[in-house]
Amino acid sequence: MAIQWFPGHMHATRKALEERIKTIHVVIEMLDARLPGSSSNPLLAQLAQGKPALKILNKQDLADPAMTEVWLAHFNAQSGTRAIGLDASMKAPARRLVDECRLLAPNRGGMAKPLRVLICGIPNVGKSTLINTLMGKKAAKTGDEPGITKNEQPLQLASDVILYDTPGMLWPRINVEESGLHLAASGAVGRNAFDEEEVALGLLATLRRHYPQAVAQRYGLSGLEALPDDEVLSAVGRKRGAVMAGGRINLQKAAEIVLNDFRATELGRITLETPEELAAWAARATVADAKREARKAAIKAGKAGRAPVILPPDGDDAP
Repeated sequence: MAIQWFPGHMHATRKALEERIKTIHVVIEMLDARLPGSSSNPLLAQLAQGKPALKILNKQDLADPAMTEVWLAHFNAQSGTRAIGLDASMKAPARRLVDECRLLAPNRGGMAKPLRVLICGIPNVGKSTLINTLMGKKAAKTGDEPGITKNEQPLQLASDVILYDTPGMLWPRINVEESGLHLAASGAVGRNAFDEEEVALGLLATLRRHYPQAVAQRYGLSGLEALPDDEVLSAVGRKRGAVMAGGRINLQKAAEIVLNDFRATELGRITLETPEELAAWAARATVADAKREARKAAIKAGKAGRAPVILPPDGDDAP
């Protein structure tokens, strides 16, 4: 299932970013520690054009601590990048962020050469909450729904550090299916852009692969390894009272239960992906995109009366 969500204000944000980023010295990208790779915006990497980057794995108190360390090491191994974990309990986050940004841009600082920093991230990643913590007041609107912040806000983070807050932004086309599912499960995608049953089934598949005991304990289920995902979802609905007349399971309600439990950490501290998994998904998506473009070219060539392009076989038929 392809999940896409790029409403009008995100187009405006992209255009504003293209201009603002020209004057920026460090780009801070807030990531969801439960899905660090899927919440990293490839469009931002393209717009940043190799500028120093600080990756913040936010909501680390909701994520698997061992996997957070793996992802921090993954990002810190990248050139021009530093990565830190963050959650609501961190003391003096402003000082930590300023210190990290100064390390990334050591030649900036002082009133003559102020350090200009851009902070961005996907919707609902907790950026506005962090801004309010940094400023010690309600400088940005917050909420449980994505897309609360609509306009860029310059903020004085230190005497010589200007922080530009931007609206949450996804990218025009999410080509990695698993990333789309994880983004939807986390609440980063508007609820009208996806089918909750499909997302809950994808989430259950991931949870059963990495955290089977969490699912079994939360819903009082046994023998999960022998059941397909749709039957597990039905079992969750039955256990949690999502039963309609005639004994039929309300799968929509069951899906809402699973998604809400994940978002509220009722299933425990969970990370949905590893760096290796994300790399494999991205490689597969790249191959699929190449085939899609080849088909478009073949159709265009056929309409133009040229010799048809010989396409590679799909899936298991490929050599």
